[in-house]
Amino acid sequence: MELRPVKIGNVTVPGNVFLAPLAGFTDHAFREICLSLGAALCFTEMVSCKGLMYRNENTAVLLKTSDKETIKAAQIFGSEPDVMRAACESEYLSPFDIIDINMGCPVPKLFNNGEGSALMENMPLAEKIISECVKSGKTVTVKLRTGVKEEKPVAAEFARMCEGAGASLVTVHGRARSAYYSGAVNFAEIARTKNAVNIPVMANGGIFCKEDADEMIRLTGCDGVTVARGALYNPFIFCEISGKSHKKDFFEILVRQIDLLKTTYPDEWIARNMRKQAACYLKGVRGGKQAKVKLLSCNSTDEMKEIAREVFRAENFDV
Repeated sequence: MELRPVKIGNVTVPGNVFLAPLAGFTDHAFREICLSLGAALCFTEMVSCKGLMYRNENTAVLLKTSDKETIKAAQIFGSEPDVMRAACESEYLSPFDIIDINMGCPVPKLFNNGEGSALMENMPLAEKIISECVKSGKTVTVKLRTGVKEEKPVAAEFARMCEGAGASLVTVHGRARSAYYSGAVNFAEIARTKNAVNIPVMANGGIFCKEDADEMIRLTGCDGVTVARGALYNPFIFCEISGKSHKKDFFEILVRQIDLLKTTYPDEWIARNMRKQAACYLKGVRGGKQAKVKLLSCNSTDEMKEIAREVFRAENFDV
């Protein structure tokens, strides 16, 4: 795929390979890691606008950022236009250049509450949410899916509405809500969406290597790709796609991630919550299954680092 800048409203991102928002994973540490490996833009985990308005500390901590993120992008969710505009205007989101509205999350907790992908079945409300958030003065983007049901794709029509309401970019996950994160990517609907609007369109879904990114752009004509689960298993995917060189391995990445998290969280919390990320890194590594078992009972980051050192350095596993 051709590497080039992406102009999002009044913000110009230097590249067109992004890290998608991933609940439970894209904290400030992981975002910094991905930026260092070639991601041009990284989004926070999705945050609840209601949580921000109620000044929920657990919600606010998801918005921690650093100077390494020269362009800051947060993802929000909700279903009340006035609350979402207020969140955009709040002190919590003031550091962010780009606000992405989640209108694609498939999980029942959000869907049944009229949030996430449920908004694709309520276009008037979705339009009101976007227009109110735009009134905050923020550069607004939207994450969506091909639709709620596979047999009824509506992404192109929905994207036209987003553009009309003031969105500066849309990201299309190439699956319907009913498919969650599995099954074939609907390249045709992503391409139809790209051809339906004048704002940039990023393609998302099924990108686990450079060849996947190349195929996505070839089949859809989109302006770039947004990588999700592929980055969890292999953050070096950003090097592969962008052509950026590196001299790091998984052990160094894991240690760096832990040390960055220590600026925010207590050690035991990090050890407990990094288990899932470490398990992703161990996929396909000799001795990985045994290491995962050890990680489940790991209660300190020093112990976690030692387990990682044994398995990664023993195999000299380097991407």
